[in-house]
Amino acid sequence: MTAFKTLDDAAVAGKRVLTRVDLNVPFDNGVVTDDTRIQAVLPTIKEISDKGGKVILLAHFGRPKDGPEAKYSLKQLVGAVAERLGRPVAFADDCIGPTAAAAIAALKNGDVLLLENTRFHKGEEKNAADFVAELAKLGDIFVNDAFATAHRAHASTEGLAHHLPAFAGRCMQREIEALEAALGAPRRPVVAVVGGAKVSSKIDLLENLVSKVDVLVIGGGMANTFLAAKGVAVGKSLCEHDLAPTALRILKKAADVGCEIVLPIDVVVAKEFKAGAASVTVPVNQVAEDGMILDAGPASVAAIAVKLDKAQTLVWNGPLGAFEIAPFDAATVAAARHAAGLTKAGKLLTVAGGGDTVSALNHAGVADDFTYISTAGGAFLEWMEGKPLPGVEILRK
Repeated sequence: MTAFKTLDDAAVAGKRVLTRVDLNVPFDNGVVTDDTRIQAVLPTIKEISDKGGKVILLAHFGRPKDGPEAKYSLKQLVGAVAERLGRPVAFADDCIGPTAAAAIAALKNGDVLLLENTRFHKGEEKNAADFVAELAKLGDIFVNDAFATAHRAHASTEGLAHHLPAFAGRCMQREIEALEAALGAPRRPVVAVVGGAKVSSKIDLLENLVSKVDVLVIGGGMANTFLAAKGVAVGKSLCEHDLAPTALRILKKAADVGCEIVLPIDVVVAKEFKAGAASVTVPVNQVAEDGMILDAGPASVAAIAVKLDKAQTLVWNGPLGAFEIAPFDAATVAAARHAAGLTKAGKLLTVAGGGDTVSALNHAGVADDFTYISTAGGAFLEWMEGKPLPGVEILRK
């Protein structure tokens, strides 16, 4: 994207390239159980290496509290990264100071080095000037390929860009371009699907989206709060009754700006939330006092499909029901597969991310069919909320 400096603008040959990556992967008994984030940064590492740059990887792992902790050492991930990269990866036991400097001095053009967890130093999360300066000594160029941390103004995500020429890596570039296509300058009509448990966690998101999209589909537990605010009895369903004024305010704002809100018109109801629980599908105004809404019904899915058929762009965040347990995954799976079919046919640009979204789309078997799926979590949500991300803003030309 021309608005941001990317690897296309960087001359890396012979340079020490401090490359911020996201290696905060699930790890159990010495095994990486999901390597999605490692796979995402391989193109950037390979490109810098192939062009003769010295690749110096900066990353965090877990949440160490008081300095180094063995269970949060990035040394555990060296083998996993090297295996997937298909080339050796060296390791340094610190990310600043003589240890890091010596490891970097030993690098030849094209070599790859992983430095120890940046969060072993308190200066990382504080974006402390002295810590940033120590990091900056180690490199000639800064490449940020960790969109997932771009919403934090940390030393290795934002501070370094004030000291060194800074560029977006390929994963960061793809993320920015996908989100810009979805919400910055999208093809219209734009539909947003927002699900999940609570309105309280997504107030800013909903407030921003109603002014950005043409149709907003609200599902999951948060739909119950909107239904209750409109006077619909939701029985024992998960519902934030105290947020009724907030829901009504969002509905009014949507009406004022011409954004259509789509809520469930039929729902799947059970008396308990467990696998195989007996359930019935009823119109949304016929939920029994002892009933729990656990999914949207087929008529609701059909209504969503109609909106998707007319759309050019879809932004998806969160499931439409309690998808973790059958049969309450039906609406999420059906709607996701419909969107995927439109995407494969070239009729719809689909961007999804945040929270349970990736799991839900994997569960539906369509993750590979969406145009782009972000694994960024918090950064993805803050972008959708319309908030500037420090790690992205610093890369603007």
